[in-house]
Amino acid sequence: MLINVDLTKVVLLDAGQMDWIASPAAGVDRRMLYREGGEIARATSIVRYAPGSAFPAHGHTGGEEILVLQGAFQDEHGDYPQGSYFRNPPGTSHSPAAAQGCVIFVRLWQFRLGDHAQIVCKPGEDERLEPRPGAKSSRLLFHDDAEQVTLETWSPDANLTIENERGLEFMILSGAANVRGKSLGAHGWGRLPAGEPLVAKAGADGAQVWIKGAPLRHADILPMPL
Repeated sequence: MLINVDLTKVVLLDAGQMDWIASPAAGVDRRMLYREGGEIARATSIVRYAPGSAFPAHGHTGGEEILVLQGAFQDEHGDYPQGSYFRNPPGTSHSPAAAQGCVIFVRLWQFRLGDHAQIVCKPGEDERLEPRPGAKSSRLLFHDDAEQVTLETWSPDANLTIENERGLEFMILSGAANVRGKSLGAHGWGRLPAGEPLVAKAGADGAQVWIKGAPLRHADILPMPL
């Protein structure tokens, strides 16, 4: 399966309006934003767990990055409320579930060789940053030499321009924004290749936005199994 695989193009999706597609696990549905492969794939998705649903225990051969969008995500290691961000590097494993249901944003098989940082950042555990013009607040979720992941709150009707030197991906968690001429609501998602700035106008109620600055495909990305 190939979905939005041309990393040289800007992709903007009002993903909150997309249809849900059933996964192999009962009660677990997906909105596929980017995908290269079948059930083992480089993928970026929004995943919905019905109350009481679970996904079979699995390892993260290619790494897994998750942001909890709604409800509470769970595994044998703990509970992760809305706003939690975590990275499960290659070699980790878990049995995900959601007793009360949840929606999460997931990136799979996009880790690079040698990236073994296991991060769990729940709301209130992040680091404050100086907000950019147009933003009311900025929080640092993760950073290293190759990536920076932040959570920003944009002021109502603010105009923002975010330069993009190495690649940029974003998701609107709440509120709305017009990005490069396209209206995006909650769970709107975008991916911009290096050199393409994120030019946005926040909606009347502002917006909360997850932003990842990193190469869209690391030069030393983990190889997929043949």
